Amino acid sequence: MNVAKVMANLEAKHPGEKEFLQAVHEVLESIEEIYNQHPEFENAKIVERMVEPDRIFTFRVAWVDDKGEVQTNLGYRVQFNSAIGPYKGGLRFHKAVNLSMLKFLGFEQTFKNALTTLPMGGGKGGSDFDPVGKSDAEIMRFCQAFMYELWQNIGPDTDVPAGDVGVGGREIGYMYGMYKKLAREYNTGVLTGKGATWGGSILRPEATGFGALYFTQHVLHTAGKDIKGKTVALSGFGNVAWGAATKAVELGAKVVAISGPDGVCEIANGITKEMIDYMLVMRASNQNRVEMMAEKFPGQAKFTAGKKAWSVKCDIALPCAFQNELNGDDAKELIANGTWCCCEVSNMGCTPEAIHTFQSNGILFAPGKAVNAGGVATSGLEMTQNAAHLGWSGEEVDAKLHFIMTSIHEACVKYGKQADGHIDYVKGANIAGFMKVATAMLEQGII
Repeated sequence: MNVAKVMANLEAKHPGEKEFLQAVHEVLESIEEIYNQHPEFENAKIVERMVEPDRIFTFRVAWVDDKGEVQTNLGYRVQFNSAIGPYKGGLRFHKAVNLSMLKFLGFEQTFKNALTTLPMGGGKGGSDFDPVGKSDAEIMRFCQAFMYELWQNIGPDTDVPAGDVGVGGREIGYMYGMYKKLAREYNTGVLTGKGATWGGSILRPEATGFGALYFTQHVLHTAGKDIKGKTVALSGFGNVAWGAATKAVELGAKVVAISGPDGVCEIANGITKEMIDYMLVMRASNQNRVEMMAEKFPGQAKFTAGKKAWSVKCDIALPCAFQNELNGDDAKELIANGTWCCCEVSNMGCTPEAIHTFQSNGILFAPGKAVNAGGVATSGLEMTQNAAHLGWSGEEVDAKLHFIMTSIHEACVKYGKQADGHIDYVKGANIAGFMKVATAMLEQGII
């Protein structure tokens, strides 16, 4: 495989899809050496097949707002790869959603799901619908209209969507209600992230953040460090950031900053339980303002408009919001402020420049496809519960999550350990996920 040639062909076919092309390039760079040691992969054109989705659905979503006016949005579902299981991946509702973004997320999801040890393929979907400022009734009507267009292309053994940015338990509930009505069956296996009283996993809302901190713990322990007493800056204040903040504090760390699109809240004495609980109120408000934290807790949280969490001095940086949210300049600022570890909790949260800056300066760095896999892993556990028509306690789910994150870390170490003992977590995660998917594709023939 020649990475430059593959990328040139891909760019010619998909011009302007920068997020997707960035994600593919990162993976191909990591796997090039091991791929070329397997001529059977080249003969079967595994890479050329792997970088193209199995299929893409694009559809119009028409709905009526509270003023009685008709609104139109675009909906998407990218079914990327089903070599190791049914398509699995979230639905994202955000004004910036486009096909390039969803293809990148579906491509990443394929490898992330492979890392979890569970039989799940990769997929992603969503809409350019902006939930900010919308009423509960408007969100319900949009979700119902979205599911009306999608429902025939998903199912427990075909494609199992979940939540993502802009899609939480409320949205999943509205979509499942519509699916149930259309399909005329009560099949809770068709979506994950459901309410705990009707098929959902008890720990699913916290799982991405919890799993990320378990993985971060492993990274630190392997490097001879401990998270206790360390300062943490994180971006976002949705479910992922909320779960990460909760578990970081529980493990003895001190969260000193959270951020949003409007700026950053510095919390010098560390985030409290009351503040963590209030993050859920902030998300539910649909205002998308981190300044709400400073307004609620004056004197404890200091808001600075236009700044990122990375402007606050910390030991560990945890991007928890959006792709490419931490760039090269942010990485330099963090390093100058003494940061020595960054774990991506968001998907592709760091730009290539930021990753290079971290790695070239000896900063501990781990990629999102490994760090944040706890979310989809717990979705996989929810699928198992639904298929078996049973429920597990929070303790049982947490124990399984611990095991999965430990297994992911071990796989990253296995494929990412260098001759000098240094662990390249980016390379390790990419190779581990790729080898599992590529082997399955090879064994299943040209389909």
